[in-house]
Amino acid sequence: MSHFASPMPSREFLWDVFQRVDKDHSGYISADELQMALSNGTWTPFNPETVRLMIGMFDKQGRGSVSFEDFGALWKYVTDWQSCFRSFDRDGSGNINKDELRTALHSFGYRLSEHIIETMVRKFDRHGRGTILFDDFIQCCIVLHTLTAAFRQHDTDQDGVITIHYEQFLNMVLSLKI
Repeated sequence: MSHFASPMPSREFLWDVFQRVDKDHSGYISADELQMALSNGTWTPFNPETVRLMIGMFDKQGRGSVSFEDFGALWKYVTDWQSCFRSFDRDGSGNINKDELRTALHSFGYRLSEHIIETMVRKFDRHGRGTILFDDFIQCCIVLHTLTAAFRQHDTDQDGVITIHYEQFLNMVLSLKI
């Protein structure tokens, strides 16, 4: 996603946004506050699971919320994903279909079978329409990246095949923050 990176906005701009999102003026943005502030473009609530994953990624203090110091990186992350999403939403529909998802994942370096692409669309399509909304696209990409990184730790010869015991597999999957 690096070629979709946007410039970091000014500290003043970020502070203004942070204060508007921090509804209870606690000095931290909770998952609920972030969910209310984000839009997936459909007037429906942003996927709470995606919000939880993003808070977890940028919550440096382990509080379940994001401080202003961490907010700039979170803001940049979301805006970069918006640019990325729009670039793959070729028809401007506001969602990603199977072909657009395949193109996106291919550009990220994933070479996945048609069956896996279809499975991913089913998994991350919360509304049963055969498409993935912006918030679900972020979740899809975070989950795929996290699973790939965990797999690569065991794929020491980088051949795409691992041999692990059942408990190793369970430990690997259950320890992931997804």
